[in-house]
Amino acid sequence: MKLKLDNKSSRKACKLQTKHGKKKSHVNESKSQPTKQNDVELDLEQEAPTLDEDPVQQHLDSSPPSDCNEDNVNAGDDHHNLENDEDQENGNDNPIPDQVEEESDSSEDEVAPRNTVGDVPLEWYRDEKHIGYDISGKKILKKEREDRLQSFLASADDSKSWRKVYDEYNDEVIELSKEEVRQLRRLLKGKAPHADFDPHAPYVDWFKWDDAKHPLSNAPEPKRRFIRSKWEAKKVVRLVRAIRNGHIKFDKPKEEQQFYDLWGDESSTTEKTSHLSYIPAPKPKLPGHDESYNPSLEYIPTQEEINSYQLMYEEDRPKFIPRRFTSMRSVPAYDNALKDAFERCLDLYLCPRVRKKRINIDPESLKPKLPNRKDLRPYPTTCYLEFRGHKDAVMSISTEANGQWIASGSLDGTVRIWEVETGRCLKVWELGEPVKYVAWNPKPDLPILAAAAGVDVLLLNTGLGDGEVQAKIKEVLHVDKLPATENSDKTPAATWLQDDKTGGIRLRHFKSVSAVEWHRKGDYLSTVLPAGESRAVLIHQLSKKLTQKIPFKLHGLPVSSVFHPTQSILFVSTKKEVRVYNLLKQKLLKKLKTGLREVSSIAVHPAGDNVIVGSREGKLCWFDMDLSSEPYKILRCHPKDITNVAFHRSRPLFASCSDDGTAYVFHGMVYSDLTQNPLITPLEILRGHKNVNGRGVMDCKFHPMQPWLFTAGADSVIKLYCH
Repeated sequence: MKLKLDNKSSRKACKLQTKHGKKKSHVNESKSQPTKQNDVELDLEQEAPTLDEDPVQQHLDSSPPSDCNEDNVNAGDDHHNLENDEDQENGNDNPIPDQVEEESDSSEDEVAPRNTVGDVPLEWYRDEKHIGYDISGKKILKKEREDRLQSFLASADDSKSWRKVYDEYNDEVIELSKEEVRQLRRLLKGKAPHADFDPHAPYVDWFKWDDAKHPLSNAPEPKRRFIRSKWEAKKVVRLVRAIRNGHIKFDKPKEEQQFYDLWGDESSTTEKTSHLSYIPAPKPKLPGHDESYNPSLEYIPTQEEINSYQLMYEEDRPKFIPRRFTSMRSVPAYDNALKDAFERCLDLYLCPRVRKKRINIDPESLKPKLPNRKDLRPYPTTCYLEFRGHKDAVMSISTEANGQWIASGSLDGTVRIWEVETGRCLKVWELGEPVKYVAWNPKPDLPILAAAAGVDVLLLNTGLGDGEVQAKIKEVLHVDKLPATENSDKTPAATWLQDDKTGGIRLRHFKSVSAVEWHRKGDYLSTVLPAGESRAVLIHQLSKKLTQKIPFKLHGLPVSSVFHPTQSILFVSTKKEVRVYNLLKQKLLKKLKTGLREVSSIAVHPAGDNVIVGSREGKLCWFDMDLSSEPYKILRCHPKDITNVAFHRSRPLFASCSDDGTAYVFHGMVYSDLTQNPLITPLEILRGHKNVNGRGVMDCKFHPMQPWLFTAGADSVIKLYCH
């Protein structure tokens, strides 16, 4: 323990060291006396070592110089009970004193400090061989430091090492006595250093005593306390004139009201309505001719009317039936007088009344101002053509880059290519397994179709294009040998096989594939394997026949993956959130928090800055990535699950389809000005598909050029909606 002492404290410590050095033997003798067992030593609160500092190193740093003499005291004193010391300080007014001689107040006993430099900081002597000058003007040389390890071992054996403090000012080691330890302990607790000091001494009034007969001063009261000054007289005259002229008006005393108007209107009284919390009690209805003791004959009901009252409901039955009496004296007492008075008290005192300020607001003004739907044309409104030929639900559709052809995959295990203008089926592939997803290559000069069926993804030659295009396609879809994958496992993530039946490539995975998406350049495609765990999302390169997994941890089951329209960015949606990855830098760019129960589909705007997400609970979320990672808009449009969402490639349109058998078309304008938020307007609800086994519209895609929408339903029908 190392404490920094000032000049005054160092002188005190030096004097105590000299005194206790002389009485060392006397202290040792007092230890053997049984009557002195109540002497208790209080341990100072030592500084706790920090996290980055070794306790041994701390002790070595605080070691005293080697030539400092340290007095050894019996080790048994360190094990006294601290609780007894607390009792002496708090409850015992007369603690047993130590066997040491009392300290004298004489100035002759005080030991002058060795160092006489005054308030000069010791930092100025850091590079010098001395630390100051004594009273004779000689230099006080610095003492050599002993080995830190030796100092630590010596302090460990010395039971009184905790009492010793190093005086940096005089370059000495001082050992504190028991009384000094007690005083320091009391100071740390915020108490007075001496135990006999009473902080709550009774108050003594020095100017009051019992036999007092005369005041402190016999001087008479001055005249200025009774006679007003000239300034005060002028002030009184001005006030009197102001009162006479009417400039100062006093409040009139309030007149107590002798009578209470039972049927009066209290809302107009200014006395009580000045407070906003005051609400007048309701007044009873004024009595009419029915309540008169002698009403006219037309107010008295006949016997038939009285009998008809008994057939009415109790709440519709009149509570008072008029009767005629010859005089007021013959009117009997009211039967329900006490009951009515009690209910009246309940209405007045127990029923809470609240003042409500009504604001007249036009409901139409609360609606958001949206543009007229006629100004947003063209957009799909009417079913123009139906494509029939599948025998089971159509799970996925995809349009060719030029918009001339459309491909579809169904649960009947077939993949079909249709001509958009006529609805003619051009080609059919029998795959033997339910087709979950189809995707057309985005490059017009490479018409290759990818179809996901079970654990296989087939890359099919559609047969479109001239001879040069077909020769290029056959070269791309040719597999020479089985390439090695990056995974060293026994079961590779994907295997490239030549499919002789279809004339294409069969990309066999180790788990079933749920979605396939092409890169904008047409050479890469991504596949999603929900049960693939660490290899759930794979990226395949068509030209080199290579497969690799994304170097990211998904933190959830993947649902779909989409490439950015213009950059090397991959969007991967799990059931709870959407993660955006940079494939070149291999890092996570952003995490979109959907707040949905389960995500079902995702689509990216052609500009790449906005994303729409569909959910299993019928909600559609619009994300503005430049604005926030939270949804910009949440549209609650479908009562059932949303199966897919889609953006138009060149027009401000987007759509969503659901198991409720409908497809919603929206206008979504994204502005180049960052200060202007996107404009979202609902346009049309497209109906026409039938629900089969609880499923409705399974997929929807826009035409790449025209404002047309294709929908695929569970009723095995594909519909084309035009403007």
